Amino acid sequence: MAEQVKRQRGRPRNPFRDANANTLQSLDRALSLLKALSLSRSSTLTDLAMIAGLPAPTAHRILATLQVHGFVDLDEARQEYSVGLEAFRVGSVFLKSKGLTEIGLLAMRKLVEATDETANLAIADGHQVVFIGQIETGNPIRAFFPPGTRTPMHASGTGKAILAALPRETVVQLLQKTGLAGFTDHTHVTPDALFADLDTTQERGWSFDCEERFIGMSCVGSAIYDETGQPVAGVSISGPSNRFDPSRIADFGATVKDAAEEITRLSGGELPR
Repeated sequence: MAEQVKRQRGRPRNPFRDANANTLQSLDRALSLLKALSLSRSSTLTDLAMIAGLPAPTAHRILATLQVHGFVDLDEARQEYSVGLEAFRVGSVFLKSKGLTEIGLLAMRKLVEATDETANLAIADGHQVVFIGQIETGNPIRAFFPPGTRTPMHASGTGKAILAALPRETVVQLLQKTGLAGFTDHTHVTPDALFADLDTTQERGWSFDCEERFIGMSCVGSAIYDETGQPVAGVSISGPSNRFDPSRIADFGATVKDAAEEITRLSGGELPR
C-alpha cells in the first residue's frame, strides 16, 4: 500500500513572507519613513531616522532609493527631504475620491458655471506645474489639458500665480536652474518683465496669461495654499483669447481668486496674511 503523504494543517506556507523577509522589512522601513515625512512636510536625515527608529545609514539608503523613484525630493541647499510627486501619482486613485482633487472639482464646477470657460487644477513640481484635474466648458472651442500635462511656471497662468506667492529668492533659484524659455512672442523671457508681472499678480491675487504658452489661448489663475501658508497648487480658467476680453479680465480674476481661497480653506490650508 502506497504511503500516504500527510497534509499539514493550518495556513499554507507563504514563500514571499518566509523567503523574502529582508525585502518586506525594507519595505516596512521605507513606508515608515514616508509616513514620518508626510507628517513633518520636510525633515533632515537625522530627524527622520530618529522618528522612524532607524540607524542613519539605513535611513539614508532607503531615502536615496525613494528619491531615485521620485517618492522623495531632497533640497540640496537645506539638506531636507520632502515627499515627491510620484507619491501623488501612486495615490491618485485615492485623491480622485477624497482630498484636493475632489474639493477642487467642486470649486471648478462653480467656475465653469460662472465664467463659461474651462477650469483647471494643477500642482507645483519644481519649476513646472502638473495638471491633475479639469472640467471643460460646453463651448465648442476650448482648452484641454489632460491629467499629467506639464508646463513651465513662467508661461502658465497657474504657474505665475504660484511664483508670485513664493519668496523672490526662491523664484530666482528655480529660474536659474531652467531659464526663461520663450514659447510665443508674448512669453516673458527676461527677469524684469516676469518679475513686473509677478508683482502685479501678487497685489491683486490672480495672474493673467495672455498667449504666453499658446497663441490664441489665455488663462487666469490663482494660488492654493497648504496648512503652512505655502503655495502648492493653483486653479485657473482657460480658453480662446477672443473670449478673454479686457473688460472681463478683472471679474474673471476675482472669481478665480474666490475659488482658490475656497479650495484652500476646504483642504485645510492657510491663506497668507
